[in-house]
Amino acid sequence: MLEIGDVVAFPLPLGGYGACQVTAAGERLTVCVLDWRSDAVPALDDVRSAGPLRVDHHSWCGDPEVVDVPADEQLPADAVRLGRLPVRPELPEASTAYGSWPGIGLQVVLQRRWELEVPGAVREAYKRAGHGRVQVDLGGGVVTRPAALPALDLRDHAGDVRWEGLDALPRLTQLSWRGPERGLLAALEARPLITALRWEDPPEIVDLSRTGLHGLTLVAGPGPRRVVLPPGLMTLWLQGGAPEAVEAAAEGRWIRLTTRSGVPRGLRGVRDLAVEASGDVTGASLGDVEGLERLSVRWGRPYGGLAGLDAHPRLHTLKLADAYGVEPSMLPAPGGPLRLLRVDGFRSSRSRAVRQRYQDTGVSVEIRGAKPDRWLATNLDNPLRDWVDDHKRAGEAACRAYATASRAIAALDVHDPGAVADARPILQSFVETLNGIEERYEMIDTLRREEAGEAFFLLAEGAGVPPSEAEAWFGDWREF
Repeated sequence: MLEIGDVVAFPLPLGGYGACQVTAAGERLTVCVLDWRSDAVPALDDVRSAGPLRVDHHSWCGDPEVVDVPADEQLPADAVRLGRLPVRPELPEASTAYGSWPGIGLQVVLQRRWELEVPGAVREAYKRAGHGRVQVDLGGGVVTRPAALPALDLRDHAGDVRWEGLDALPRLTQLSWRGPERGLLAALEARPLITALRWEDPPEIVDLSRTGLHGLTLVAGPGPRRVVLPPGLMTLWLQGGAPEAVEAAAEGRWIRLTTRSGVPRGLRGVRDLAVEASGDVTGASLGDVEGLERLSVRWGRPYGGLAGLDAHPRLHTLKLADAYGVEPSMLPAPGGPLRLLRVDGFRSSRSRAVRQRYQDTGVSVEIRGAKPDRWLATNLDNPLRDWVDDHKRAGEAACRAYATASRAIAALDVHDPGAVADARPILQSFVETLNGIEERYEMIDTLRREEAGEAFFLLAEGAGVPPSEAEAWFGDWREF
């Protein structure tokens, strides 16, 4: 357990180390990030005189970076406790922000990049941008956009793009694009403030090496043949097919990779991997990743198992979601590098065996949302099943409402011209039941609202309701 004055060094997302100090302790720890970066783990004396990191990149205004983290949250396995120092007067002892240990170093990287890689004129234009509206001409005619617009969707832009029109949007940091390159790469290379890109149906070869991207999402059917990534990339999400080969700094060592289709060749250095899985996740599906340290797996149907994790000798963190097909014997062997196992969504009949497997081994085991086998036999494929984790009676009522609507929708003849009209009262009854659950139990927060919408649209799709009509119905009927 950390105490006031404790100093911790942590690896930064793009290499090197930062440091922080606990300045207050109670139910939560107040942690101040220090103005420090070094290539190697610092000694305690190295950071003795370090002040707080003051963050003024983008919309930040120069305040110290200080967050509250749960007092019982385990330090990441790659963090290093340096010792204890007196808390300097300039280090804040209170915070209004909540965070967690894994994200503690991001601001160090973002602030450093803002100062070293973003031209001064670009920084000044960002800070000066007001909250009014500006005229933007991207080649399809002049349109009015908010001056502080952060994200722009150009997926449906037809014809040539007048890329210089982007300069009217000094706070633009995210782009969405579809299809051939058409000047996109040169536009990104000239605008280091744009750090996030979603590219659908990219061409066979994608070379982003001279851009300032931090985050990249590729959405493709078969996937591009070759992708060259920029050195500052921190997150890569492969939706759909994976590229045949990827070129990345240190073979992806600094990248958090999320994939639905395996790990492409060229990313054997990835340390942080998230897999959106259906069926079994095996060593083969993880590719030739050699330095894997953190693995997250979330299953959809079918809910499969795990195999081959003991082949990764550095795997210290394993997070599983909807792991209903996982047996205790499939987990990494006790006595290895594993230090944290977190499972969200599990069979309660297997929970005790998992805890016994790692008893007295130094592994922190966290199991949430464990459900009885008998209940899962009926509700495993119910998209609202996790609502019972928040409130048992409310969650069971929501599950029943979905199951009732699903059976009624399945009984419709989608080829009947009147199927959409017949689906309307079924869908309305489903939403009204959710309205009643919220009125009685007040448990539909932002996440549950999104899940309710996904369940509704899944039902509507099964009845052949056009998406635009389904969206209008859901918006009109819901009261949560």
